[in-house]
Amino acid sequence: MSPSLPDQTPAPPRWNRLRMIENPALRYGLLCLGVVYIIWSIGVLEINWHRISTGIPRAGNMFVRMVPPDFTRWSLLVKGVLESVQMALAASFFGMLLAIPLGICGAVNLVPKPVYFVARTLIILSRTFHEIIIAIFFVKIFGFGPLAGVLTLIVASTSFISKMIAEDIENMTPGQLEAIRATGASFPQLLLYCISPNVLPRFLGVSIYRLDANVRHSTVVGIVGAGGIGQVLAATFSRYDYDFSLAILMAIVSLVFLGEFFSSWVRGYLR
Repeated sequence: MSPSLPDQTPAPPRWNRLRMIENPALRYGLLCLGVVYIIWSIGVLEINWHRISTGIPRAGNMFVRMVPPDFTRWSLLVKGVLESVQMALAASFFGMLLAIPLGICGAVNLVPKPVYFVARTLIILSRTFHEIIIAIFFVKIFGFGPLAGVLTLIVASTSFISKMIAEDIENMTPGQLEAIRATGASFPQLLLYCISPNVLPRFLGVSIYRLDANVRHSTVVGIVGAGGIGQVLAATFSRYDYDFSLAILMAIVSLVFLGEFFSSWVRGYLR
């Protein structure tokens, strides 16, 4: 009879709470400072509670006047929606084209340092300002209309996609680039046989995502006069035409839903 072996059942794993700051005094001290700062921030914002109390009934009156939605001016509604879609498609297409050279020049492992710094500066500057600020800038230059909106979305698309391209190239393993360079390949051959297979799937996915974002943003930049259905919406609110405003809002929601479904379908197809 063989001797019995001792019980070697491993002990169950012990769960330890993860803390970013191990020192409890420092942790709770920073928490108290954060709470005090939030309370102080609310105090200095000079929130007018009287205006809030009087604004709530006005909001109720506005919502009552929105129902039922007015679709009688459907031609103006369709024109605005189509204009927003055209703006999103045009901006996505040109943004994809411009993002390729800018993203390549923004990868430190591909280009000389001066070129890298110039490209990165352009990417950072274009990503610094919100689309609304850029739209105001283009509206002041080119006037009201979809041209300002298209240029705004092109800037936003180019900066977003080029940043993703540059980071994907920089995250490549150095051995891949060194192996292609060791064969004596030229720079275009390096892009074709090494960079493109690694970056293309991500590039297409990010571009489709940006198209979906441009559909949403095209309805926002119009509020400042940059064309699209957003410009029609801003005009209806200024005229207190709330029933038509609700019809436009419903059209915007439907447009965003369709863009989301299309984006999900294309991303699933690319997988």
